[in-house]
Amino acid sequence: MSLSQTPPEHEYIAYIDESGDPGLSRVKGIDVNGASEWLILGAAVFRRQTEPKIEGWIRDITSGFRGHQKFGIHFADLNPAKRLLVCEKMRALPARYWVVASNKKNMKGYQNPWAAMFPSKNWFYCWMTRLLLERITHFVAQDSASRFGSPRFLKIVYSERGGISYEQMNAYYSWLKFKDIAGTQVLTLGELSWSVMDRRLLEVAAHNNRAGLHFADTVASAFFKACDFRDTGECDPQFAKLLEPRMGRFPDILDGRIAGYGVKIMPSFRGAQLTRDQEKIFKFYGYPRQWWAPGPD
Repeated sequence: MSLSQTPPEHEYIAYIDESGDPGLSRVKGIDVNGASEWLILGAAVFRRQTEPKIEGWIRDITSGFRGHQKFGIHFADLNPAKRLLVCEKMRALPARYWVVASNKKNMKGYQNPWAAMFPSKNWFYCWMTRLLLERITHFVAQDSASRFGSPRFLKIVYSERGGISYEQMNAYYSWLKFKDIAGTQVLTLGELSWSVMDRRLLEVAAHNNRAGLHFADTVASAFFKACDFRDTGECDPQFAKLLEPRMGRFPDILDGRIAGYGVKIMPSFRGAQLTRDQEKIFKFYGYPRQWWAPGPD
């Protein structure tokens, strides 16, 4: 029997955006005119009851911008004072923020031998979303079990700036779920919590059409600025540090671990061969120690 086209009710919503690009054939740090050294995915996760307030929060934040004429926030277009204001406001919101950061120097020219097995040309971006959603769905499963006694669904909204489509992401997650059920995953350390996912709650939207994507943009871009010096000038971690109170933690308590959970670096902290300035933001969040994903729930 085919699924109804009507999506089930969701209790959580995750907005996902990226900073940097997924290019691997030439990478800065190795090649002079390569793609960005980093691809960073950021997410802002809200509970359903706060979802109607998101647009108002954006308007409240931008009301503090002198001469700001248009709706919304695009971190790259803001001066440092406005960036600080945005992150200071975001640290007080009832949300959780997540980051997966790939330093691509070790990925230059890499070809995924499994890429041909699912119909998506953007396999690297898809793989990064898998790492991000392993953590977010784990949090949602844990939080909904605590609040409701059983899993509750997560709605996922991607920014279309990643060059992905609904069909590509739907095919990728269907492929992953099949492999998880069959026990044939190549990466066995973590797994998505499928009990909180439904393909009818997957959406790809224009940045300006979903206010929540502006928060995801800020998360991704603040961390990009913290560890990039090839495209944006000196590394400046002050913005990403401000988000610390709302970064994902395991367990979800004040002293829960952020490194490896709310903030995940690929490859390993040591393997990335970062400069001292690039290391600062990851050390601030607890590296080199980190959380490791549990087995299937």
